[in-house]
Amino acid sequence: MFITFEGVEGSGKSTQAKLLVEFLSERGYKVTLTREPGWGRLGELIRKMILDERDLDLDPFSELCLFCADRAQHVRDFIKPKLQDGEIVICDRYFDSTLVYQGHGRKLDKRLVNKIATASTLDLIPNITFLLNLPVRTGLTRLQTRGDITKMDEEPLEFHETIRQGYMLLARREPERIKKINGDRDSSEIHEEISGIVINSIAKES
Repeated sequence: MFITFEGVEGSGKSTQAKLLVEFLSERGYKVTLTREPGWGRLGELIRKMILDERDLDLDPFSELCLFCADRAQHVRDFIKPKLQDGEIVICDRYFDSTLVYQGHGRKLDKRLVNKIATASTLDLIPNITFLLNLPVRTGLTRLQTRGDITKMDEEPLEFHETIRQGYMLLARREPERIKKINGDRDSSEIHEEISGIVINSIAKES
């Protein structure tokens, strides 16, 4: 089973991904947590260029290509082998992020973004995508408290609002795959809802 987490900056997706890994591991499942961008040597370099190098002014199309290059390598060399070994793979961000950040946020041609982002998955679509939904201002406030700010976090409020709207559009288009979760609650309550959905889904596949 392949599970992904999505959401605006500060939505709590990384926290919930880790909690789900712990939950499943405690119940005897083989589970692996990964993220995009940032897996492997290529991913680490791409993550640094996109999120940390503030002196590097990337063209939006260059940014799109870097994210998708990371994903294709990630899927081929890490995610697919883990799935083939019977593991549950949980990924913090995947191709939905590209659709909204580059298609909606960067205003690139949405058909082009969709074509390239989908191709970068190498035909691997998540079984479940959890979309942590909360007000943009709440998420950005969390980031300020946390103090770990990337270049993407520093984009204007309007950019982040556009990202949220893009995610809502995806959720309406694919309600079976994308599970919209109210992220403006206590983390334990959110985790309980997410873990329940996953356990039910595993039971249906058994």
